[in-house]
Amino acid sequence: MTDQKKTIEADDFREAMSRLGASVNILASNGGAGRVGATVSAVCSVTDSPPTVLVCLNRNTFVNDIIKRNGVFSVNTLIHDHTDLSDAFAGRDNLEMDERFALADWQTLQTGSPVLKSARVAFDCEVSEISEVGTHSVLFGRVVAASCGEKSKALIYLDRNYHAL
Repeated sequence: MTDQKKTIEADDFREAMSRLGASVNILASNGGAGRVGATVSAVCSVTDSPPTVLVCLNRNTFVNDIIKRNGVFSVNTLIHDHTDLSDAFAGRDNLEMDERFALADWQTLQTGSPVLKSARVAFDCEVSEISEVGTHSVLFGRVVAASCGEKSKALIYLDRNYHAL
């Protein structure tokens, strides 16, 4: 007899998760496989020794494959007036990748990944480990540099809407 554990339905899970506020970030990468970026909210610290963050990214996106091939990425935490930038990197405006990057000023730190100059904080990372879980890749990034911007109001996603905090 198989021990089947009951799980919540996907729609119910998504509704429950919409009530969990999260910072809005742009995940960006540049390297031999190309320059890409995507809006993500599933980002958190793992440990400070070695400094590591994790990011969850849908495996069905072309961005996922390119970041894995580049082996580097940046996490750029957005401020309250970056809603248009977030929408662009979420693909809502159907802009080409170069057009998305043209909407803001970028720099590089150590890995060559694009770092948003106006980010509240940005982490420059080398991929240290990848776990595949369901529909997503969990990318662990060893932080090799960070850039702290102004302490402006953060852009938060809650109840399927943007909020300034």
